[in-house]
Amino acid sequence: MSGAELGLALSVFLACAVEAVEALTIVLAVGSTRSWRSAMSGVGAAILALAAIVGALGPALTSLPIDVLRLAVGGLLLVFGLQWLRKAILRSAGLKAKHDELETYQEESQAALAAGARHTGLDGYSFAIAFKGVLLEGLEVAFIVLTFGANQHRIPLAAAAAGLAVLVVVAAGFAARAPLARAPENTMKFAVGVMLSSFGIFWGAEGAGAQWPGSDAALLAIVPGLLIAANAMAWAIRRSVQQRPVEIEPASADTTEPAASGA
Repeated sequence: MSGAELGLALSVFLACAVEAVEALTIVLAVGSTRSWRSAMSGVGAAILALAAIVGALGPALTSLPIDVLRLAVGGLLLVFGLQWLRKAILRSAGLKAKHDELETYQEESQAALAAGARHTGLDGYSFAIAFKGVLLEGLEVAFIVLTFGANQHRIPLAAAAAGLAVLVVVAAGFAARAPLARAPENTMKFAVGVMLSSFGIFWGAEGAGAQWPGSDAALLAIVPGLLIAANAMAWAIRRSVQQRPVEIEPASADTTEPAASGA
């Protein structure tokens, strides 16, 4: 496996693990408070919808000319990656509250309890919430798999990394019977933001006709360089925050990060 392929697999794994943790929290909340059968039915329906989307878009993306594909994929990854990175920097600097899966679980559970009586058959609320949560998080997973995989013509590798991430998170969550509140989710989001942005810069420049010194080896300079710059920015903002009081932005269910409904 080449360095670029290893970076692809690691980036997809981390990003999909973050999305899987957030989807798991929603499913656990509605399943434990209302109906496991209905919640799992919603999960199954969402997975089928996502499989259809990947199956339809995958061949279309890989058929594009390589320079066009790299430019488009690089631009999209850079846009999404910078969104992840911006929020990660704000969290690290103390300007944005860190995401708390336990708090999200409690909010979802309270909403489920307040939704009315449970149905003995298919519980529509459990089905709809589980379907929506898995579909929204899964769309970001599908985006990551398709963009990374299509650009390298390694969609099976990207899909395998995503599948492994989901299996690890689901196994850990159902073994604990609780949301994975101790998972270093905010650190993972910082890493994902750096990786997505780095690959976006790399592939976008290649698609525009640039030649990187050392080809794929240039990523060994881009990734740590961006990581250092992001940490330096977070440190500078944190110093500024310490010198003057500011209002911290509350945590929210972020649906724009490929990362993704709660990044």
